Amino acid sequence: MELRPLHITGAQLVESGAPRPGSLLVIGGRIAALDPAEVPNGAETIDAKGQWLAPGIIDLGVFATDKPAFHFGGITRAALMPDSGLLDGAGLVERAAKGGKPDLWVHPLAAATKGLAGKELAEIGLMKEAGARAIATGRARIADSGVMRRVLSYAASLGLVTIIHAEDEGLTAGAVATDGEMATRLGLASAPAIAEAMAIARDLALVEETGAPVHFRQVTTARGLELIRAAKAKGLPVLCGITPAHLLLSDTAIGDFRTFARLSPPLRSEEDRRACLAAIADGTIDILSSGHDPRGPEDKRLPFAEAQPGMAGAETLLALGLGLVRDEHIAPGRLFELLAATPACLLGVDAGKLEVGKEADLILVDPDTPWQVDAKKMAAWAGNTPFDGMPVQGRATAMWKGGQRIR
Repeated sequence: MELRPLHITGAQLVESGAPRPGSLLVIGGRIAALDPAEVPNGAETIDAKGQWLAPGIIDLGVFATDKPAFHFGGITRAALMPDSGLLDGAGLVERAAKGGKPDLWVHPLAAATKGLAGKELAEIGLMKEAGARAIATGRARIADSGVMRRVLSYAASLGLVTIIHAEDEGLTAGAVATDGEMATRLGLASAPAIAEAMAIARDLALVEETGAPVHFRQVTTARGLELIRAAKAKGLPVLCGITPAHLLLSDTAIGDFRTFARLSPPLRSEEDRRACLAAIADGTIDILSSGHDPRGPEDKRLPFAEAQPGMAGAETLLALGLGLVRDEHIAPGRLFELLAATPACLLGVDAGKLEVGKEADLILVDPDTPWQVDAKKMAAWAGNTPFDGMPVQGRATAMWKGGQRIR
């Protein structure tokens, strides 16, 4: 059945700067015009009533495809980490790419090495043919520099970005927190924050050697961000990302042994947190993602050192991002670059912007609606959020995937 044209009027269009009044026309599942002079007969008209009209969020690097949580959070596409179901073969990648359609598109990230063991290259070419949009090292980095060099070279030859976890395992083995007063007070095994910068430095040297494009999925320390800035100044093909947790929380959040604040990488010092806010404001950080990793009671209701790291982040990503806008760290247009345009570019998908010809993955956003994060009421299959109880503002009120209304 052919989709009726869609005309959204009375919106505040989120493009590059501040939202501006306007309307948008969708024909055949793609954006046909902004502020159209003519609208086809029979088009469905939606009055946005002054809400923001923005591109659907593309959540880069989730560990579960949690459709109710994604729909609540305004996420129309999700890039799935290879740890989920161990995506190291073409059949597994193809199956993952079909999951969720038509109202959520999953873009699998192929495992860089077989079994994510860091020893032997996976069948990256076959996985690309099966639908992989990038490759990733998974929850850990590849320790062997020779293997990592081969991964980068091969991925680059196929036009794929390598998504990297950046922590030196020689320093972080057995650690559950970052060195500092809080870890000492709680008696937790900890690692120095420099573990991140050491891993980044090694991989940047390999990027300089191979010319391969990379994305450091989470950079959370001042030292790490300094290295990224220097690499970008040299013109190296480097991107980096972060989750709201490392922008808004420091390691004081693990007080009282709060396992919902047990994350990977662990929460950092207040000084590092402020450096991350500065880096998102000055453009050093390219992507804001949820790190969505729902963990049930069997993983979280344990002593802190035994609990699994991770947070359910999909439902809070947009609201916490809007908080960055309200606090004047970034502009609305920049927020959706972080949430949609840059992830789309990395994955090579024709979405992520309000531009003619792009797929009509759209969300209406009421930026001011107040609500409270409640772990017990979350749509995710587990509500392990470090933001439990926090008052927030803003939510997605409607969604379209390829011009088809899904919420």
